[in-house]
Amino acid sequence: MNIPKLQLFRYSATVLLAAATMVTLGPGSAFAQNEVNLYTTREPGLIKPLLEVFSKQSGIKVNTVFVKDGLAERVRAEGSRSPADVLMTVDIGNLLELVQQGVTQKLDSPVLNAAIPANLRDENGHWYALSLRARLVYAAKSLNLKTITYEELADPKWKAKLCIRSGQHPYNTALISSYIAHYDVAAAEQWLRGLKANLARTPGGGDRDVARDIVGGICDIGVANSYYIGLMRSGAGGPEQKKWGDGIDVVMPTFKNGGTHVNVSGVAIAASAPHRAEAVKLLEYLVSDEAQALYASGDFEYPVKAGTKIDPIIAALGALKIDPRPVIAGVAHLKLASELVDKVGFNK
Repeated sequence: MNIPKLQLFRYSATVLLAAATMVTLGPGSAFAQNEVNLYTTREPGLIKPLLEVFSKQSGIKVNTVFVKDGLAERVRAEGSRSPADVLMTVDIGNLLELVQQGVTQKLDSPVLNAAIPANLRDENGHWYALSLRARLVYAAKSLNLKTITYEELADPKWKAKLCIRSGQHPYNTALISSYIAHYDVAAAEQWLRGLKANLARTPGGGDRDVARDIVGGICDIGVANSYYIGLMRSGAGGPEQKKWGDGIDVVMPTFKNGGTHVNVSGVAIAASAPHRAEAVKLLEYLVSDEAQALYASGDFEYPVKAGTKIDPIIAALGALKIDPRPVIAGVAHLKLASELVDKVGFNK
């Protein structure tokens, strides 16, 4: 088999990384009893409290492996010898990639099915959402803006007043994909051109930079995720970011013919999970009242389980009316969305 040098390097590096993971987990630990191996793209510190409570209650040790990028490729490279039991990631597109790469397995759990609405889980049980983040509008307090739709962001009245991160960021391609799902590609292109015409600066930075630039007078409105408000206003990001969070208003936008666009963090059971029973127990714990409350208070996200208390900072943003379409429908056009970003020169 002739493999180009660059591909050979990447393949070798992936295999070596996979082998290093097995070493990190320790001799025999990949198949030890009362353990579960979690591969996660989420910062371990964000989920550590959840895992500690689970281990204390169940007696099952959780071995966490942080995978910053390429989760699906890594598990696929490890193959049937992979020690991964549970795969946790952020963004519905990443969850779908796990399924498409064939590194997940079907799970039919009455506990998960009862806790998670049908539009927030795979119909075949290959992935389940655990928490939600809404794509909101940040606004200058001087505007006294109370309501806005996603469609209205392209209104010429916002010319040179809009800030947003890169159009190719998954948060934004998911929103554009959702727009396509509500209308069509031509309408989404027109809308995206309207957004581009309204830009106050070149798209870039992060969502918290949107708040910073509104406070700094660079723009009047921006698009950003809900949980960043919690991180800023709680002081978790430091005093400067608290000023940014406190210095803006937050509006819950909707589509004219729908609700607010949300994205998810979620989990799946790895195709070759050596500890499947323990993995199922972990997933079912993650949708318990206790775990969902910890998600809400620790990560400033919306829980997926109805009736769970939401963090006061996020609750103060107002009632979240989730777009009723299945979350997967909102990302069915990610490739088209990405192509539109380039076609209109959004980031230039």
